[in-house]
Amino acid sequence: MISGGGTGGHIYPAIAIANAWVEKHPDSEVLFVGALGKMEMQKVPEAGYKIIGLPVAGLQRSLTWKNLSFPFKLIKSLAKAGEIVRDFKPQVVIGVGGYASGPVLYAAQGKKIPTLIQEQNSYAGITNKILSRRAKTICVAYPNMQSFFPSDRLVLTGNPVRKDILHLDGKREKAMAHFDLDPTRKTLLVLGGSLGARTLNQATLKDMQAFENHGYQVLWQSGKYYFKDMSKAVEDSGLEHIHLREFIREMDLAYSAADVIVSRAGALSVSELSLVGKPVIFIPSPNVAEDHQTKNAMAYVLQESALILKDAEAVGQMKEEVDSIMNEPDLVKRLSQNIRALAKPNAAEEIVNEIEKLIA
Repeated sequence: MISGGGTGGHIYPAIAIANAWVEKHPDSEVLFVGALGKMEMQKVPEAGYKIIGLPVAGLQRSLTWKNLSFPFKLIKSLAKAGEIVRDFKPQVVIGVGGYASGPVLYAAQGKKIPTLIQEQNSYAGITNKILSRRAKTICVAYPNMQSFFPSDRLVLTGNPVRKDILHLDGKREKAMAHFDLDPTRKTLLVLGGSLGARTLNQATLKDMQAFENHGYQVLWQSGKYYFKDMSKAVEDSGLEHIHLREFIREMDLAYSAADVIVSRAGALSVSELSLVGKPVIFIPSPNVAEDHQTKNAMAYVLQESALILKDAEAVGQMKEEVDSIMNEPDLVKRLSQNIRALAKPNAAEEIVNEIEKLIA
């Protein structure tokens, strides 16, 4: 049983773990448990797995009437999770973070079923810290996580990622044709997530004329919330080498096309970009718990494997950071080599090995 979700950063590693497990144990039955109304309820069935939803929701940080329903949803979710665990009778339960993870792992631990936590970030959330007290194994993506978890149960595996980005060699020509890019121009890839990132969009909008003037082209994922406004702005500009997309599905091709990448610093993005091995400028989101995206990015910056630009400084300064990489071949080489050295391409398989130890 695999529980959790809420964002792609939780869901895609969960699916990658399930895929690696089923590849090795094709006769296994895998059940996902997510939160009703969250994206896992769509993405998990699309990946071919059954999922059951809990009515659980998060506690809002601001004072809001929504918090009044929190304890009732939690109690209902704990009861439902207990029923699901009792009926499915899993041999092991995996928590990947997100609202559903807490009730399901709590229920499993109460029934003495082995549990494994997969923590994607460099800063652990409070739910995982509490659950780790009775978890048998905690798989992490960053070193030095013993300040959050019992050191004797920590295993450094990295974050599981999509298989298609493991093999980018020879795809550049196909990528140029797919996105209608100019093979003679250097390509800047801007990624703000599926919903979009306001700061990254504003910064790209401000600098897109300069990027084109400097001989670059931009492949730009604006996200769903911003696509309409950004599309109009690009159209009104008359620029020929700004290639806007609401969402990019063919990420292997996008990464193949890129010379420099600008991205938020969510755990999954950071792990994927390690495997890609291209120069990266991280602009961490300030709107996340415990500022964990900055901590994710700094783990790479301190090893000279990426650059960082504060969200508050990105609009107006992104162009300078991009130029500093595009015009420095030695910096490109150093950043590429260093970030690739941090990659964990076999994370899913290593987590499967740890699951097998719990069942044996």
